[in-house]
Amino acid sequence: MSVTKEQVVEFISSMTVLELSEFIKELEETFGVSAAAPVAAVAAAPAEGGAAAEEKTEFDVILKAAGGNKIAVIKAVRALTGLGLKEAKEAVDGAPKALKEAVSKEDAEAAKKALEEAGAEVEVK
Repeated sequence: MSVTKEQVVEFISSMTVLELSEFIKELEETFGVSAAAPVAAVAAAPAEGGAAAEEKTEFDVILKAAGGNKIAVIKAVRALTGLGLKEAKEAVDGAPKALKEAVSKEDAEAAKKALEEAGAEVEVK
């Protein structure tokens, strides 16, 4: 039985964030590798001028307010988080609320852009 790349990508894209996290841990244990190794190497590099300033590598995306187009914001929240309609609506109604926690800078910026395009007020910490 042969599995194609497309099948693997489809399998992974259907997972929840929690399932994907557990799957990555299993792969790390099976193959004796760490997916976080490149990030640790960048964070361990000394800063210019000899100062050992720690660069922030994990960010939280916080929905501050839904703005004028609540329905578009709910759709954006669903797309970003994988929540159901009811849970996404509760998240938007409960603003300010952290939608994504401990994500990379690129993921945080992409989420912020998507939410702002939908009309939401967003903060990245």
